[in-house]
Amino acid sequence: MVLMLGAGLFTAAERIVAQDRSQTRSMVISRNGIAAAESPLAAQAGVQILEHGGNAVDAAIAMNAMMGVVSPMMNGIGGDLFAIVYDAKANRLYGLNSSGWAPKALSIEMLRKQGLRDMPQSGVNSITVPGTVEGWQKLADKFGRKKLAEDLQAAIQTATNGYPVTEWVALYWAESADDLRADSEAAKVYLPNDHAPKVGQVFRNPDLAWSLEQIADRGRDAYYRGEISKRVLETIKKHGGVMTPQDMAEFSAEWVEPISTTYRDWTVYELPPNGQGLAALMMLNIMETFPLGEKDYSFGSAKALHLMIEAKKLAYADLVSHIGDPRGQKLPVTELLSKEHAAERAKLIDPQHANCDVHAGTLPGAGDTTYLSVVDRDGNMVSLIQSNYDAFGSGIVAGGTGFALQNRGALFNLDPESPNALAGRKRPLHTIIPAFAQTGDTRVAFGIMGGWNQSQAHAQFIANLADYKMNIQAALEAPRFTKRTFPGCDVQIENRISGKTREELIAKGHKLQVMGMYTAGVGGGQAVLRDFAAGVNYGAADPRKDGQAVAEIPIDKSTNK
Repeated sequence: MVLMLGAGLFTAAERIVAQDRSQTRSMVISRNGIAAAESPLAAQAGVQILEHGGNAVDAAIAMNAMMGVVSPMMNGIGGDLFAIVYDAKANRLYGLNSSGWAPKALSIEMLRKQGLRDMPQSGVNSITVPGTVEGWQKLADKFGRKKLAEDLQAAIQTATNGYPVTEWVALYWAESADDLRADSEAAKVYLPNDHAPKVGQVFRNPDLAWSLEQIADRGRDAYYRGEISKRVLETIKKHGGVMTPQDMAEFSAEWVEPISTTYRDWTVYELPPNGQGLAALMMLNIMETFPLGEKDYSFGSAKALHLMIEAKKLAYADLVSHIGDPRGQKLPVTELLSKEHAAERAKLIDPQHANCDVHAGTLPGAGDTTYLSVVDRDGNMVSLIQSNYDAFGSGIVAGGTGFALQNRGALFNLDPESPNALAGRKRPLHTIIPAFAQTGDTRVAFGIMGGWNQSQAHAQFIANLADYKMNIQAALEAPRFTKRTFPGCDVQIENRISGKTREELIAKGHKLQVMGMYTAGVGGGQAVLRDFAAGVNYGAADPRKDGQAVAEIPIDKSTNK
């Protein structure tokens, strides 16, 4: 039997083999825009903006606003934001760092006097100025075609009318229920009838709708100088915090130049510190010194995984020892990014034994998140990540606002000699990172969320593209490992990695925690790809989340349908 398939001829046996693949879903492929988010409602909000004349930046803002409504524990206007924007016409990348600073009066000495030896991980002194709304304004002013009010409309309507809670979100919500009860306003907003909403239960948040309407009417000033700011500051003061109106009003997001490295024939971009993206690039530099993709380093083999796990430890040790907020201090970014440094670090990898006590290298001279990506019909692309850090952030909700305030300050430390030491008007080392990659006429906007998982997940995704020749959907779905801790040999690994490989890793000294087939523990991501030679877009969504990639159907302007 012979079947026609596209332009070629395939036998029935060949046809079956062609469909015998490991990925669970196909890429979304379109000549028009594609929006990929971890919620279908967010992806659809982005597509709706594209279909009505907005560009990739407008769509990204709409998607992010919607995610704050439908996944409130992970993200929202109480958190921070980072983005990479690709301007197709200029063939240029722009980076935006909209992570907030600590209150001016918050200091190591103040916390020490309260008897603290470590940075608080929740509560009022973990709150830094939220950067999301400022980030939206900066993005809209520089690139947007739509008014901010239009970008926020779908989120406002959904917060007002309600939405059915999805599967992953219901799990996260239930895990946070006890913590939410510690703050009366958080319990009032997020625990209707004193319970976390279940799967399919319709949840409404009129207070958040009010906050979004304020921003739609007055832009960032509504948040940082207006009634929202007043309510936030009153609540922080009530809890004994030291944030002031000046801390809010004087905050500004920062346009930054992305940093990059080459990996095989790809160039990979991350944002510079205070984010952790540098660790992904350092990890790739170390990995590049080994023949991943060749016979002895096939995908899912013990040799390949051992190498990547050890590279992760080395890169992250350098990150936490040498990196913080670059403002006001000299950070060795260039030295850490050098191929020479990577070659020296790679020499420390023992092919037979896991290193359980990794230290930072010597240098010369020196959490809970949402990720989304979008490409429009013109090839403009956005890679955006936004987060509260922990689920529901600090656990504090200002009365009448409908959103949780982040706990990003938890990432500071109280060692005055550290580049990441707490100080007023300083930004902490950040876990959330958007990414971008290119080779030839191909551009990819991607990200994989999940606290300290992110850099190591980015490196695995790039290896899947460059070494193992996967498409973006297969590269997202492929089994991953994660090591969220810094010392020790503990590693989480999905059970799709073969039993033989796991036994070989254990023999090398890795202490494996075997997770499910598609565990949230290794993070979830989205990706969009543009083939500029063909003028075709591709989208992918991770099955480890509730979302999808959705293609735009352009509006017929003659009929407006």
